[in-house]
Amino acid sequence: MKRPKSILNYVLLIGTTIALLSFDLPAGWFAAGSKPKSYEMGIDKGAGQDGKNAATIKSIEKMIKGFGTLMQQKKPDNYLGKRIKMTGFMKSENVANWAGLWFRVDQAGSQQSLSFDNMGDRPIKGTTSWTKYEIVLDIPENASQIAYGALLDGTGQIWFDNIAIEIVNDSVPTTGLQNGKKSATQNEPTNLDFEK
Repeated sequence: MKRPKSILNYVLLIGTTIALLSFDLPAGWFAAGSKPKSYEMGIDKGAGQDGKNAATIKSIEKMIKGFGTLMQQKKPDNYLGKRIKMTGFMKSENVANWAGLWFRVDQAGSQQSLSFDNMGDRPIKGTTSWTKYEIVLDIPENASQIAYGALLDGTGQIWFDNIAIEIVNDSVPTTGLQNGKKSATQNEPTNLDFEK
């Protein structure tokens, strides 16, 4: 009789541990990516930079060829024809490949993004403390959707917090790709005599 009771206690302990280690998805966000089931994603209570909640993505497999993302998709109506800046804070632990914030601007009926930046040219790797990152993109008048979030490629864990999206003026340089090409926006005029 003792054996079945001890097995039941063991099963309850395992179930409680799994429940405590899993995260609830934040309202308005969803999990995606090429390998979303290879990660736990959601709210890590009390893990934010201010002691409040933060979102997290944590690998649950020892080796992952792909990425997981926690993201949102929205209509771009309030931003059409404007330049926007998305800022957010992120920290990382044992990120083997890379991580970053990302932002994408889509057009209905097209397979190519109008604008895109996933910080692939300035990736977060290893273990880092809370740092502020930003992405600046133009939202063309023909945009039909914007999508954004944070991603983890490979193994490790990231936390992100205090995401903000604001309209900025054209003097703020863009990041990422515009119409599939590296943004041509620069900090100051360059090669005006076309000699380079």
